[in-house]
Amino acid sequence: MSGDKAFIQVKDLKKYFNVGRKATLKAVDGVNFNIKKGETLGLVGESGCGKTTCGRTVMGLYEASGGEVLFDGTNVHKLKGKAKKDFTKRAQIIFQDPYASLNPRMTVSDIIAAGIDIHRLYSGRDRINRVYELLNIVGLNKEHADRFPHEFSGGQRQRIGIARALAMEPDFIVCDEPISALDVSIQAQVVNLLIKLQKELGLTYLFIAHDLSMVRHISDRVGVMYLGKMAEITKSTKLYENPLHPYTKALLSAIPVPEPTVSRGKKRIKLEGEVPSPINPKPGCRFASRCKYVKDICYRETPKLKEIEKDHYVACHLY
Repeated sequence: MSGDKAFIQVKDLKKYFNVGRKATLKAVDGVNFNIKKGETLGLVGESGCGKTTCGRTVMGLYEASGGEVLFDGTNVHKLKGKAKKDFTKRAQIIFQDPYASLNPRMTVSDIIAAGIDIHRLYSGRDRINRVYELLNIVGLNKEHADRFPHEFSGGQRQRIGIARALAMEPDFIVCDEPISALDVSIQAQVVNLLIKLQKELGLTYLFIAHDLSMVRHISDRVGVMYLGKMAEITKSTKLYENPLHPYTKALLSAIPVPEPTVSRGKKRIKLEGEVPSPINPKPGCRFASRCKYVKDICYRETPKLKEIEKDHYVACHLY
């Protein structure tokens, strides 16, 4: 996978957790992808596939068990001191839960300005004016600055989380399922806000979600994860129109269609077989126990992510 023009390069990234005396949970196990500057890469997959762990390891919130993450050519996991502090200014994260990610004892003003204070970007009147500006950018008012998180709805809290991420004028934001805890009516508002901010500020996103319709709406390219591995990655339009990996096909077939006449004629692919455990996984393809196209080699060798068509990468022995 070419990374010549990549802003973010993830190379053979691994994150393991020790969960017992001889048990290792391989949450992220050799993932590769690149993100160009100003691009949005969507990361999808069912719950427990390692999406969030991958995002947090890319950010440096988790130490990598192997591989590397290059941010503008610099290895994130080798940064120390001032270099690491500078990285935290350029890379931010929007957390999944807008209820748990905001300190209930802090006012909105102090929550948003926490990073500003750490990096000493503004002080005095300029500081509060910057907070007002950020609130306005995300669709809130300066009157909200002195309130506490419990006084807001879920959508408003997520907007506060977005304002906090924007406070240090970052280049890269990991959006960790930023809409999953919100009402459906609010989800589109938040996603449209993220798209608007990306165009205005030139942001680069890693957008993690399990809502496949919303990922299609916001992403330039989409990567599909399954049990710690990258199964397929390509341009958003190509993935939805011509999925190649059997897991991707099953995943996309589950997207609900609001039109009853279309929905009745849509064929749903139902996966059978046992879901393997990510703890001490067996050799071979992780999807083998659920795949109807399984071959002997699938139980022996782990498929590598390879380019099947231009910019279309698949990890499957069928190709």
